[in-house]
Order: sequence, then structure tokens, then C-alpha cells
Amino acid sequence: MKKTPPHLGKLRKQLERTARLLAACVFLALAWPALAQGQGAEITQAQLERTEEGLFLSAAVRFDLPAVIEDALLKGIPMFFVAEAVLYRDRWYWYDRELSHVQRHMRLSYQPLTRRWRLTIAPTVIGNSGVALGQSFDSEEEALAAVQRVSRWKIADAADISPHERYNVDFRFRLDVSQLPRPFQIGAVGQADWNISVFRNQRVPADITR
Repeated sequence: MKKTPPHLGKLRKQLERTARLLAACVFLALAWPALAQGQGAEITQAQLERTEEGLFLSAAVRFDLPAVIEDALLKGIPMFFVAEAVLYRDRWYWYDRELSHVQRHMRLSYQPLTRRWRLTIAPTVIGNSGVALGQSFDSEEEALAAVQRVSRWKIADAADISPHERYNVDFRFRLDVSQLPRPFQIGAVGQADWNISVFRNQRVPADITR
């Protein structure tokens, strides 16, 4: 029985590894839409307004709080949400160039003693240096509606955009489990109830509203 030449054996192993890698890539490509968007969450509105003052984003996200998250909130555990917008300039010869990247961090909490809800909003992780705005609500529905709504959020300055270029924006919204207490972070791994996330890419309008 003839032995396989060493160089052919190495080539066969390389081809097998390549085939496995391609199969994994195909699987991820097919599964990615389901993995990237949390169950039951959707973007119901997303509008970009381009003015002489800059680029503004208005958006609405819809989702219901799973029972496990609502129960944690009622026990005094705050939840953290992040809205994120990235502005890109189109480049036909290479990857699109990132021009602006802004975030909105939201901390939703329930105060059992007063039975009121509190929403804190900041441009960086809450607790770090920076300005944070707070608002109180009488009901969970009112507080959650404020979390799910973005109104005329300035995501880029006028100097960042040119009337002669084409642009697009990636908008993401998610529950940030990395800011939860450690036991909750561990419990959230692999659990669909903790996967609240949505994504949309949208073209920036070419005209400027005056």
C-alpha cells in the first residue's frame, strides 16, 4: 500500500480546515440576523434630519420587558440601556470612513419607597465624569416610553458632512448587561430574555432643510 506523500497530506489537511472555516462562516451569515436582533425588539421609526446645524436622529424602539428583567427592577436593580449612532462617509474604493460616533447611556431604576421610576441619561457611562440628566415618572409605562424614544438627537456637526458626499448611519439600541451586578451578568449569558438589541443602517438624506 502506497503512503501519501507528506506534501499531499499537508495540503489535504489545509483544505479540510478551509472547508470547516467556510462552513462556519456560512452558518454565522445565516444565523446573524437572529443573533444580532433581540427577540421581540424592533425599530418602529428612524428618521435622519440634515440641517445647517448638523445631523439629527429621531427614533423609536419597541419591546416589552421580560418578566425576569421587570422583577429585577422592582427589587431595586437598575437596568442600563445604550443608544449608539455612527456616521460613515461612503468610499467606493475602501471601507466607509467613520466620521462621528456618539452614545446615549440610560439608567432605568425603580424606587420602592416612593414607588416612582427614575431615568438618568448621559453621553458616557453613567457614574463617570460628565453631565447626566434625570427625570422621574409615576409609572413603568411612562418611564419605558422615555427609554424607547429618541427625539432630535444631534449625532454630527454640520462641519462633518458635505453636500457633495454620500453618508450612512448605523443606529444600535441594546440592554447593556455588562453594567449589571456580577451575578446578573453570569445569569444573563445565553438567556434570550436578556437579549434586547436592535440595529438599523440608514442613508443620510442629500438635501439640507432650511
